Amino acid sequence: MVATNDELESLRLQIRSITSDIMQKVQQRMELARQVGEVKGRLGIDVRDEKVENEIRMMVTRQAQETDMSGEFALRLLNILLKESESIQGLKRPPAPQKMTHLGIFQKAKQMEASGIKIIHLEVGEPDYPAPAVAGSALVESFRQKKYHYTDTRGIPQLRSAIAKKSKVAEEQVIVTPGGRFAVFSAIASLVKPGEELISIEPAWPAYKECADFVGARTSVLRTTLEEGWTPDVKELGSMITECTRMIAINYPNNPTGKVLDKATMDKIMALAREHGLYLLSDEVYSDYSFRPFESALAYDYEKSIVVSSFSKTYAMTGFRVGYAVAPADIIKKMAKVQAAGITSVAEPIQNAALAALGEDPSGNVELMKKRLQFVSARIKEMSLRFVEPDGAMYVYPELPAGEDMAVVEKLLEKGVAIAPGSGFGDSYKRFVRISACRPKEEMEKGLAVMAKVLRQA
Repeated sequence: MVATNDELESLRLQIRSITSDIMQKVQQRMELARQVGEVKGRLGIDVRDEKVENEIRMMVTRQAQETDMSGEFALRLLNILLKESESIQGLKRPPAPQKMTHLGIFQKAKQMEASGIKIIHLEVGEPDYPAPAVAGSALVESFRQKKYHYTDTRGIPQLRSAIAKKSKVAEEQVIVTPGGRFAVFSAIASLVKPGEELISIEPAWPAYKECADFVGARTSVLRTTLEEGWTPDVKELGSMITECTRMIAINYPNNPTGKVLDKATMDKIMALAREHGLYLLSDEVYSDYSFRPFESALAYDYEKSIVVSSFSKTYAMTGFRVGYAVAPADIIKKMAKVQAAGITSVAEPIQNAALAALGEDPSGNVELMKKRLQFVSARIKEMSLRFVEPDGAMYVYPELPAGEDMAVVEKLLEKGVAIAPGSGFGDSYKRFVRISACRPKEEMEKGLAVMAKVLRQA
């Protein structure tokens, strides 16, 4: 049968008509969402209702099966609608106070210092010990040899080769990024589409959800508890996976709890990722600061895993802004496209500094941090606060005896001590605070003494 222009135009007209109908239905849905938001506001109900959302997902999945529509596509469309509904309903609420993160407290503390107030910094994971001297020398040498030009987006071959050797992978499986944060961003931006889902395990560094929000994806949260030693319930994790789930983000040693997963739990998470064909983003920035056996995602040789690391913590190079990711070559190529669009590459002198640092032994830094965490833990015990002693990382995450985090955080800041609010790592953790062990013992002693006094007076 020979197609005609009239036939083509007829089909196009039908598509236009159906598209118009869809847009009208979407507008009606948005108006209903606005009304739902008003009712929820009067009843004091949260905007997001996971039970109701799951019921809608089941309905859409059944409808997709009955009409031979792709279930994945149907759920992606639904997630876009749900995300828009949440946004609309949120507009009908009184403006919520902006959530304060550890960086927000840090910036506020810096402003106070600029006005002449002395602050003890226990809020950020920025080591006080110096970066390796060889890193500074490499910067100077890079300038002397005129090594300050554009490089391969993925990084200079020498640095990628050294990271590959350390990670026991091929050079093509490495990309050098401006800090570990951009490795996280480029992984999510290149692998997760709008309307798809990422699962994050809280309490967690907020960057995973922030990056998912940026690309229009939804974040489902698996919450862990102090009572369970911050160990994730893998059975619950499995129940959260839908056709729209594309990635699980994990962070061990964990920021903020210091938790290191046991091998059995890690085995189960990796098995889930394999079973469902999900990307597994493993943020291992604190892996060198692990004080018990640590199983990297690299050990599983999974073709959809992305391991993120950084020079910021191990080598105290936070301001250098250099990190990296290790993943299969096809994933690295996708991440490189994001990086090329955004920044071209990490500065060549910085990469040379990182290469020099990579040859240094960080064991002294690791041992110092271990002693500092033991010291902070001992002081927290003296305050009779509940917490799980950290297996690694740089933080202690105790539960407050009463009240919410920001009241204590603000009171301490008034007295010259900065700590991080626990709610910056998940909405369910307003009874917690995070204390960084990145300062000299004498400073931490003073700051924790002030904290003990404030808590006694609460």
